[in-house]
Amino acid sequence: MFAWLVNMKFIVAVTGTSGVVLCKRFLECLGEHATYLIVSDAAYKVAEYENVDMAELKNLAGRVYGEDDLDADIASSSNLVDAMVVVPCSMKTLSAVANGFCGNLITRAAENILKTGKKLVVVPRDTPLSLAAIENMKKLKLAGALIVPPNMAYYYGPVTLDDVTDFFVGKVLDALDLEHNLYSRWAGEDES
Repeated sequence: MFAWLVNMKFIVAVTGTSGVVLCKRFLECLGEHATYLIVSDAAYKVAEYENVDMAELKNLAGRVYGEDDLDADIASSSNLVDAMVVVPCSMKTLSAVANGFCGNLITRAAENILKTGKKLVVVPRDTPLSLAAIENMKKLKLAGALIVPPNMAYYYGPVTLDDVTDFFVGKVLDALDLEHNLYSRWAGEDES
């Protein structure tokens, strides 16, 4: 991990699929970094179902946009940001980004990230996966995106839901080369 990566600029998008708490925890972990949050209309509904206070989530970001704010500064590739994370990422958003459909600020910003060669991390939250979803993930991977589904691991001994959330968010931070201590890393087998 690169400790010297400070004061970076991240676009963070939250879409309408289960797991809004992942976005909230991710924003909490970004600390001093500049954050530009895009909230889809459907994310508000999901946050309500999942008892995530959207006002608290939005207060964690430096700037907040709606999905229809196509005149936002981050709608242009001339706005220099370091990376973008879509957490959680609905299959609708994943499909739109994979197929170049820039119908809102989330998909437009993701398109800019891909075409400028920056890191795009998508956290697709659905199971089981359809063939179309798998093919769209393949397209995104070929375009340079990092696909980080929130898959459970047990080797670190999670006890609470917060442990599980921290593991998922830690994996996103790993994909961005950002240091953290959200979970214990696999140390290998002790040969003594």
